[in-house]
Amino acid sequence: MNGAESLVHTLLGAGVDTCFANPGTSEMHFVAALDRIPGMRCVLGLQENVVTGMADGYFRMAGKPAATLLHCGPGLANGLANLHNARRARSAMVNCVGDQATYHRPLDAQLTADTEGFARAVSGWTRTVARADEVGRDAATAVQAAMTSPGQIATLILPSDTCWDEAPGGPAAALPVPARPQADPHAVRNAAKVLRERSNVLILLGGLALTEEAQALAWRIGQATGATILAEMSNAKVARGRGRMQLERVPYPADLAIEALKPFTTIILVNSKAPVGFFAYPNKPSRHHREDADIVLLTRYEHDPIQALTALADELGAGAAAIPDAGPRPDPVRGKPTPEGLAQTLAALMPENAVIADESVSFGRGFYKFTHNAPAHDWVHITGGAIGCGIPLATGAAIGAPGRRVINLQADGSGMYTLQALWTQARERLPITTIVISNRKYQILLGEYQGVGANPGRTALDMMDLGNPNLDWVKLANGMGVEAARTGTLEGVADLMQQSFASDAPFLIEMEV
Repeated sequence: MNGAESLVHTLLGAGVDTCFANPGTSEMHFVAALDRIPGMRCVLGLQENVVTGMADGYFRMAGKPAATLLHCGPGLANGLANLHNARRARSAMVNCVGDQATYHRPLDAQLTADTEGFARAVSGWTRTVARADEVGRDAATAVQAAMTSPGQIATLILPSDTCWDEAPGGPAAALPVPARPQADPHAVRNAAKVLRERSNVLILLGGLALTEEAQALAWRIGQATGATILAEMSNAKVARGRGRMQLERVPYPADLAIEALKPFTTIILVNSKAPVGFFAYPNKPSRHHREDADIVLLTRYEHDPIQALTALADELGAGAAAIPDAGPRPDPVRGKPTPEGLAQTLAALMPENAVIADESVSFGRGFYKFTHNAPAHDWVHITGGAIGCGIPLATGAAIGAPGRRVINLQADGSGMYTLQALWTQARERLPITTIVISNRKYQILLGEYQGVGANPGRTALDMMDLGNPNLDWVKLANGMGVEAARTGTLEGVADLMQQSFASDAPFLIEMEV
């Protein structure tokens, strides 16, 4: 057994049975091992940022890590933007990155790079394998590190000779995953005291505290104490729709966030952190909560929020409290596309248990309040702000949640970063409906110009313009093997959505706005 075979056996033994790949020469023994060893689903991406984005989406839905297979330092570097997003989502994944053979590296060949340096910027755990007989051991440790709560990126760098040399020790057994930390009892008692004695308290939920079960516990606490409950601005996955809280997020724009947080003199953090601005803006505070607000920690991101919120509810004597109905499901909207109209049409037509992969950027900031009365669904966000995650995220989510319809709300400018993922959707025949919001401009940057107080002229405006020439998303999708259609009305969007939901194949709608 060579090192590559011991790697595949070790990953499978640890429960990693999906690999998103864009391999090169130094990874060929890994690829050959996948031929000889059954059990690993291999999904090809046409660019590394597609691969890492798919692995992120997969974990968010499957709750277990996938492996990625990336080629050398530059290949890893191509995937860094979506690894950044995955790190902010606290997604678990195991990157298997090829590298020059140990004896070839000192010769400084063209692809020699600081692979470890690239990896450390986005990884919670990084290791370069020294010998073939250490591959299994290091792979088992990588999976353990990736699965350590709340989830992190583990990058295993494999010089090519460690894959082709014999590995007499063979694969390694799976290592135990550390238990999720429990909340400090003192933190629970302190939060209960705050909730009993103070008004104007905000409970801020993030990360693992946004499941349906955690929301139900938070609702009990809020009803018993009068506290307000919000979610962080961007989140890996939020349980939404009927049966869940009508939960809103801290707004993205600084002025709106500051206004929304102004009433709260105390903020209790549940797997979240105190709100700060996405960027700094002239003459505006970086912290969006009140300067005199008391920040009370209940749980950090790695803690078990169910245990903590259960203990807090018990400490307060907070009894069962039904989450109110969000009202009747809306009818689809007709006419010119608007954010409100698209959101209501989505709520009217999305199937039960759908997954919404949201990279609508500025167009979709207000979607939440118009979709509370949709069927139960999960909503996944761009978490790190590195655009180009939406289409790969949707692709990985469809593989991680088989049988569920994935709807990708996709801005056109950011979609161009990783549109190669459409090809993977077609190749894997995934049930994904992509709605491209085609305004032919980097709309978010026009807003940011105003936010920083700059005055764009002709040259600057040209840098925000995607309309010279126009992007043709129907042809782009067709070129990737995905059926597509264009419409300029919401009734057209509704008809095309329903058509796409009747098929198991991917479909793209270009919505002109």
